[in-house]
Amino acid sequence: MENFRNKYIKKPEWLRRHLTRATDYKKVKNTLNEESLHTICESGLCPNKGECWNAGTATFMILGDICTRSCRFCNVKTGKPLPPDPKEMERVASAVRKMGVKHCVITSVDRDDLPDGGASHWAGTIQSIKKEVPGTTIEALIPDFKGNEDDIQKVINAAPEVISHNLETVRKLTKEVRVYANYETSLSVIRYISKNSDIRTKSGIMLGLGETEADILQTMDDLLDAGCEVITIGQYLQPSRKHLPVQAYIHPDDFARYGEIARSKGFSFVESAPLVRSSYHAEKHV
Repeated sequence: MENFRNKYIKKPEWLRRHLTRATDYKKVKNTLNEESLHTICESGLCPNKGECWNAGTATFMILGDICTRSCRFCNVKTGKPLPPDPKEMERVASAVRKMGVKHCVITSVDRDDLPDGGASHWAGTIQSIKKEVPGTTIEALIPDFKGNEDDIQKVINAAPEVISHNLETVRKLTKEVRVYANYETSLSVIRYISKNSDIRTKSGIMLGLGETEADILQTMDDLLDAGCEVITIGQYLQPSRKHLPVQAYIHPDDFARYGEIARSKGFSFVESAPLVRSSYHAEKHV
């Protein structure tokens, strides 16, 4: 991958996102500001933010906006986080109620500074939403908690409808792309959830980082073997010059083909397109 450090590839037309009408965009933005909440939509520079916010949906990012890890694909700030805000759980639930969200997606920064990686805060947030807005379904897009099963179990016990944990990339690129995270640890997280609950499991990968088709197909097999039911496949987009460069822009036809392959292999639901992200159309994955 070092040979591509200074290589710039022009972004193709199919990755240009057109602006959407902001009927509910301001309402979502105002609600998030009122509750002092963070979203991965903003921190992660998601290309679908306009579409999702206009539809009144957002992916809440809990445990602050400073991550203890420094993955080379991710735009979230890295550093020393503040202590968890105990009122954040209720504020997320309040925002879900105000926004009229029917399916809520929650993610978080990695909190390796906390004894349980923030698992208790995760469970409390899920429970607060269920109490404040009964009937709302929840997807928990969790970190790896260093593979600690007791911490993963805390999230399982809170009973979200979907638990997602992203591999992000193929095995051979994991060290370069995710730096701290481990491919096998991530698979073990998905495997533990699958074997110890009836909760739907989900994962996502990015393409365009230097993987081969054989790598992609092997990753699909690894996820299926771990019990993963839902997969999302999208194009990696470089957030800034400080992040890993794009090595290739994958054509939409190839994304469609990978989607068909994933379905034929046995995934129960597949999202595969250039602008697909983990929480894109997440309500369909319940």
